[in-house]
Amino acid sequence: MADADERPLILVSPHPRATWMVFTPEDRARIEAAARLVIHDDGPMPAALVEEHLSEVEIVIGQIPFSAERLARAPRLRALLNVKGNWESDIDYAECERRGIPVLSAAPAMAPAVAEASLGFALDLARGITFADRAFRSGEERYGIAGNPDAFLLRDQPIGLIGYGNLGRALVPLLRPFGGRIRVHDPWLPDGLLVDQSLEPAALDEVLAESRVLFILAGVFEGNEGFLDRARLETIRDDAAVVLASRAEVVEFDAFVELAEAGRFRAAIDVFPEEPVPVDHPIRRTERILLSSHRAGGLHDSYARISSMVVDDALLILRGLPPARLQRAAPQTAALARSR
Repeated sequence: MADADERPLILVSPHPRATWMVFTPEDRARIEAAARLVIHDDGPMPAALVEEHLSEVEIVIGQIPFSAERLARAPRLRALLNVKGNWESDIDYAECERRGIPVLSAAPAMAPAVAEASLGFALDLARGITFADRAFRSGEERYGIAGNPDAFLLRDQPIGLIGYGNLGRALVPLLRPFGGRIRVHDPWLPDGLLVDQSLEPAALDEVLAESRVLFILAGVFEGNEGFLDRARLETIRDDAAVVLASRAEVVEFDAFVELAEAGRFRAAIDVFPEEPVPVDHPIRRTERILLSSHRAGGLHDSYARISSMVVDDALLILRGLPPARLQRAAPQTAALARSR
C-alpha cells in the first residue's frame, strides 16, 4: 500500500476570481510541490466540501467564511489568504487574532495597476485627450491652442488624496515628478506618518477646496458610506479634475455624476455602486465624464503579482515563518470594512 500523502492541505476557493487568476503555472507548481490542494473553481466552495477537510486544512486561499465556531473545528489552520482586495464580512477577525491565525489580503497586488490608471485618468482630464479624440472623429476638432481652451498641466498643481492606503502609497511616487504639493486626508492615519513621507496632512474640507487634481481613494467602512455627500462635493473647486478610483460607495454617487455632468468639475469614474452597470443606466448618456468599467486593476500583470505574493507567503507560513508580502488584517478595522 502506498504511503499516505502527509503534505499539508490547502483549500483553494478563489471565487469570484478563477484559479488561473490566482496561480500562474510556475507558482502553482511551487505550491503543489509543498502542499496538497483541494480546489473548487465553480462558485463559492460548498460548505460540505469545507467541512470534509476542516479538521486537516492548514491554509485557505480564497474566500471561505470562518466564524468562531468553524475556526474551533479547524485545529490545524494557520492562515486565511484572501485573493480579493478587501476584507470579507464573514470572517471572525478577533477570533483569528486570538488564535494567532493571520488573515491576509492581496490588495497590495492591485495597487500599482490602479495607481497607473488613476494617473492616466488625471492626465486625460487635464489635457482632454479622450474628448479631443471624440471631436476629431465627428469632424469637430480644433487645432492648436483653439483645441485646448480649458487644458492644463499637471506640473506644479496642488494635488489632493482622500485616503492613503495601498493605492495612495502606490500613486504618490508617480505624482512626485510633477512637483505639486500633495495634501492627504486620511482619518485612520496619524499626521506624523504622512509628514514622514513628505506629504501634507489636511482636513477633508481643505483637500476638497484646494486641490486642482483630486483622487478619491478611500475604502468603505462602517460609518463612512456616502461621506462625500452633495454638500461636500459642491465645495470642490470649479476647475478641478476628480478621479474616483476606490469605491463608489464613499460618494453620494448620483450627486457626483450630476455635478460632473453639469461642468462643476471634471471627473473620471472607474467604480460604480452596481456592477455590471445596467445597460439602460443614464450614466451611459453622459458626455462630460470619463468612464471606465472597473478595469484599472484588472491586468494579467496584477494577477501574476497576486499569484507570486500568495504563493510566497503560503510557503513561508508552511515553514513556520511570518508572511512577508500580503497585507495583514487588523481586527479593529477589518471588521468594519464594507467593501464588495
